Amino acid sequence: MDTSKLYQALIASIGEDVSRDGLQKTPERAAKAFEFLTQGYQQSLEAIVNDAIFASDNDEMVIVKDIELYSLCEHHLLPFVGKAHVAYLPQGKVLGLSKIARITDMYARRLQIQENLTKQIAEAIQQVTGAAGVGVVIEAQHFCMMMRGVQKQHSWTVSSMMLGEFRDNPRTRQEFLHLIRPT
Repeated sequence: MDTSKLYQALIASIGEDVSRDGLQKTPERAAKAFEFLTQGYQQSLEAIVNDAIFASDNDEMVIVKDIELYSLCEHHLLPFVGKAHVAYLPQGKVLGLSKIARITDMYARRLQIQENLTKQIAEAIQQVTGAAGVGVVIEAQHFCMMMRGVQKQHSWTVSSMMLGEFRDNPRTRQEFLHLIRPT
């Protein structure tokens, strides 16, 4: 299926002239952009991690915070943008720090809802590290709420997923939430 032809038909369906100067290459550009924005479907957790798991006797919390994320709402195909905070408690092995951001990107670059994205990141970190616990918090603004519908420009959606010690131990959860607060 030629995605650029679909964009051409979509543009024509609103009454635009796809042959006019500013739109002549838009279907091809839009198709390339959509392919980029959904590239997470072409990626796998194994390829992203790429054996970047290392033995370590550290058992203290590891946090990567303020990971920028860009995704598309599966309900309206409009962007939501924000940041993810990801923490885990190692149990004999640690994950290369950049892999946490790459895992976040892989799942964000799929059609999503924020709640599922939060869970997918947490479960992936748990799976590859075998951590004693994982915590993920995502804060995002949704264009489907900003540009249409209720049109609330300053609203943020916050979602969290806590696994293992982050769910079971209130002190661990509190430490994580305290450490990700804006400085």
